[in-house]
Amino acid sequence: MTEELRTGQDRYDVVVVGGGAAGLNGALLLARARRSVVVIDAGAPRNAPAEGVHGLLGREGVPPAELLERGRAEVRGYGGHLATGEVVEASRDAGGFEVALADGRAVRARRLLVTTGLVDVLPDVPGLRERWGRDVLHCPYCHGWEVRDQAIGVLAAGPMAVHQALLLRQWSADVVFFSHTGPAPSGPEAEQLAARGVRIVAGEVTGLELTGDRLSGVRLADGTVVARDAVAVAPRMVARAGFLRALGLRTAEHPMGEYVPSDAGGHTDVPGIWVAGNVTDLAAQVGAAAAAGAAAAAQLNADLVAEDTRRAVAAHRNPFSAASEARVSRLVTTHRRHGL
Repeated sequence: MTEELRTGQDRYDVVVVGGGAAGLNGALLLARARRSVVVIDAGAPRNAPAEGVHGLLGREGVPPAELLERGRAEVRGYGGHLATGEVVEASRDAGGFEVALADGRAVRARRLLVTTGLVDVLPDVPGLRERWGRDVLHCPYCHGWEVRDQAIGVLAAGPMAVHQALLLRQWSADVVFFSHTGPAPSGPEAEQLAARGVRIVAGEVTGLELTGDRLSGVRLADGTVVARDAVAVAPRMVARAGFLRALGLRTAEHPMGEYVPSDAGGHTDVPGIWVAGNVTDLAAQVGAAAAAGAAAAAQLNADLVAEDTRRAVAAHRNPFSAASEARVSRLVTTHRRHGL
């Protein structure tokens, strides 16, 4: 990614932390709104192992890296800046925020749009991480078509495991539920699985069996291998938001993990900070994340417009005061930067 990060006293209108679908779409809308914006991305997209993005109208099956490169080019085409770096802390200053990077750089902004996504915390089973996004999957809507009619195993790893197995039954008649280290489903859940023809296998899962570079089975602690072509697991999903703690913004618990709370427009409890994508919506697919990024950017821009208007009214009422002159100077600088 091209390094275009302005540091020092210069201030962006918006720093977007995270360069996935949500962040790039938000930055695109802001750049088109003639805002000075920079996207800072650590370069570790969650969906990097996947062969393609699915369920995205007009871009079905596009490789994730290609989608992001197209998005970066579009943001850059409207004057947006892009930089690679890991944000380690965000703090408030007199004019908004200062964002500190791991390499010692810092950048300032009037507003923050946080689209850092999440981390998938997988069960401690050898082989899961290595096959993640290939034949170990989590989202039927993202990967179900690719494993249709195959032998699928569902590894119980949380409260959504039975729901996941029942969902995957839509794509295959051969679904096995591995209770792993937890209790086997009972009562209504066991009845539902039985009614749908999902077999329950008790016993701890200790690894995966491979044939060449393809998953071929699930190995249990007693040595039994259950032939499977794909394994689904619901990871614990944890929002990447540790750098916001100094601002008093923390994650909240969710049945599937941890997320940053926000209102419908992406505004958080901390004034000046918006969130979008998986950092606040753990279940959002790429299309939903991109849409949320645009929606949050529109709300954020409206907030900036309101602030710009308040400053302009103050200057209009008292054009000769030193404070008003300073405000006008800042507005002129901003306009010149954007070629207005």
